[in-house]
Amino acid sequence: MEKNMGTVNIESMEEALRRLSKKPGVKGWLMLDRSNGAVLKTNGQIATIRPAKSTSNTDNNGASPSLPMPTGASFSADVNTNTNNETQAAQELASMVWSFMSSAGSLVGEIDAEDELKLLRLRTRKQEFVIVPEPKYLLVVIHDTPPV
Repeated sequence: MEKNMGTVNIESMEEALRRLSKKPGVKGWLMLDRSNGAVLKTNGQIATIRPAKSTSNTDNNGASPSLPMPTGASFSADVNTNTNNETQAAQELASMVWSFMSSAGSLVGEIDAEDELKLLRLRTRKQEFVIVPEPKYLLVVIHDTPPV
């Protein structure tokens, strides 16, 4: 029965992510492993949001050595691998978001050790990043900044 519950949760999450992708203004999203920042899933053209910067700093598999690869327990089969540039852009953005999230979490912990980070919104002139930490993953949604 627990297997069915896990399947139902994954299916409902998949459906929610499909609906999210179709929302007006959503440019893309990333799902990162909470423990190490590895890219589990992506949607949208991440390279148009933030083009890959380093093309020579990769290993033989085209992955940045500073970024962990998803493990067998993750959604590794669903990582968007359309192009090396798109994959590299997603990994680089994931690394920056994970670092930002870690710093923000440390700030919250230093302010109040009994508190925890629940949501981060980073708004720029061009776009907004909404980062939702869950126990096993981080969901990062990038959308257009609505006019004020």
